[in-house]
Amino acid sequence: MGRSDKMQNLFDINNPDFLKSMSVEQLEELCGLIRTYLIESLSKTGGHLGPNLGVVELTVALHKVFNSPQDKFIFDVGHQSYTHKILTGRANQFSSLRKYKGLSGFPKVNESIHDIWETGHSSTSISAAAGFVYARDYLNEKNHVIAIIGDGSLSGGMAFEALNHLGQANKKVIVILNDNEMSISQNVGAMTNMLNQLRLSRKYNKAKKLYLNVLNHEKHIFKLAKRIRDGIKSFFLHNNIFEEMGFEYYGPIDGHDLNNLIHTFSNVKSIDKPVLIHVITKKGKGYKYAEEDKEGIWHGVGPFDINTGTFLTNKLENEKSWSILFSEALTKLAENDDRIIAITPAMKNGSGLSVFEKSFPDRLIDVGIAEEHAITFAGGLAKNNMKPFVAIYSTFLQRAYDQVNHDLARQNLNVVIGVDRAGLVAGDGDTHQGIFDISFIRHIPNTIITMPKDAKEAYDLLYTAFMSKKLVFIRYPRGKVSTIGLENHEFTTLKIGSWTQINEGKNLIFISYGPSITYLEEINAKNQLDASIINARFIKPLDNDMLDYLFSLDLPIIIFEEHIKVGGLNSAVLEYAQKKHYNTKDIYSIAIDDTFVDQGESSLLYKDLQIDEKSILNLVHQIKSRDTHE
Repeated sequence: MGRSDKMQNLFDINNPDFLKSMSVEQLEELCGLIRTYLIESLSKTGGHLGPNLGVVELTVALHKVFNSPQDKFIFDVGHQSYTHKILTGRANQFSSLRKYKGLSGFPKVNESIHDIWETGHSSTSISAAAGFVYARDYLNEKNHVIAIIGDGSLSGGMAFEALNHLGQANKKVIVILNDNEMSISQNVGAMTNMLNQLRLSRKYNKAKKLYLNVLNHEKHIFKLAKRIRDGIKSFFLHNNIFEEMGFEYYGPIDGHDLNNLIHTFSNVKSIDKPVLIHVITKKGKGYKYAEEDKEGIWHGVGPFDINTGTFLTNKLENEKSWSILFSEALTKLAENDDRIIAITPAMKNGSGLSVFEKSFPDRLIDVGIAEEHAITFAGGLAKNNMKPFVAIYSTFLQRAYDQVNHDLARQNLNVVIGVDRAGLVAGDGDTHQGIFDISFIRHIPNTIITMPKDAKEAYDLLYTAFMSKKLVFIRYPRGKVSTIGLENHEFTTLKIGSWTQINEGKNLIFISYGPSITYLEEINAKNQLDASIINARFIKPLDNDMLDYLFSLDLPIIIFEEHIKVGGLNSAVLEYAQKKHYNTKDIYSIAIDDTFVDQGESSLLYKDLQIDEKSILNLVHQIKSRDTHE
């Protein structure tokens, strides 16, 4: 059978039932086929390569032993669910992975009955599993509930809250700890150290092999073997947090040994209490460049050349990512101020802070997947006259709302928060669209919200944020920014709340912020709208003087935002207009309506959300028509 014929076999899969009759040798061949397909497919579309290559055998073994969807598979984060998607009939959709109206990079309930829980952020799986377990028991059902969580996600506090609950409740549940010693950045913290001890105890592992041999060959003496194992573990490993929390602990076992995985999963099915199986996997297994990755570069990738491992990017001269830009600006400021500290919740590379780390390795602090802790930790630093900068994705900041409110804003602390991935983010979909942060920050007292339109303004807003001695949020998008003219730029302090007028027009006024300013400039010039464009670089506080002037012109005002309409800049301007008794009938909003936004290229999402050029021109035409009839 040729290679293309074998690939066609993957496309013919409808559900995982076929695995039940396959031998271990056949399953191993299938795993090799899936791994090859993932590498080839993701080299064209991009996606989460490393995590998925590491869980091929684990996922095949789960579907071999358990019966989805009757048994519930809950993937933490969900970016390791590609093999699950293949085994549940979606291999032929991978050409559309993470594209507009295509296959999601995460579990999605509208894709398959086998996706029973949606996720995109970490540390949620065990809590969700607890809900499924309680519902099952209340309804007197008999299914298994399996949470699959990585060692990086296990550092999130929510995971421990759920472990504590389930262990105390003594409910039948299976937690698979997929331990690849890495999340996106390298893992940190005491949990990592404890897992290292479990992995590296040679005497224990040697004795454990003897136990597993007995276990695998004589299932009927499983209970006796468990007692032997417990004695071994008690002797060599004095502290196991999972057992202290009430879980039966099994492992660590080789996550690429199908025979071992199948036997272990089969045997724990009969245990009527919480079980945690510690599985060691190799992130990126089967692809050299991903296996050797120590910095998380191959965690999530764009298209790449399989033979060379070269990423196929369309990088232009004089441009870099916004994340790198801010990291470089922070590095320059830190050269003259040794109180500046950078903090990341396990997103060192995604947020570009590896640049800062090269210059100041002792001043970059990775707290692990712990957004709440990152924010309050920054507050503690600020209270002691340090200058913390927290780089955090917009949708991850949602998780630390109370800490922003209670710990930072209430005490009016000088913390600078870089709100990365602000705005639409294309492939990651509704769990990662950064369109809510202005709304949930703006109403909190003692907060300043900004967004630069270009690289120079980014440098100045960062400098201003540290000089202000206030709590400042600087939003910046995913994507590239031009650095032309930045070489000799001197940091400049900007007046808090100040806006700028980009150009002067006679027919109408556009108000916006961030890179949307350039977008509006292009539309204005292309269509000869003769509009004034106002750069509202401070979203909070507003530039009251500028607003008073704009209202005095008696021109239509269109407020454009790549953000949810409710609670955004439009809301702020309307609130001000009402307070000053201005006529609001000529204020119009082009923003994202009350909805979650799925994945897709920005141009297609703009069209769907009616914030594209055509929608803007339609509104301008409606305004002109109304004015003509009046």
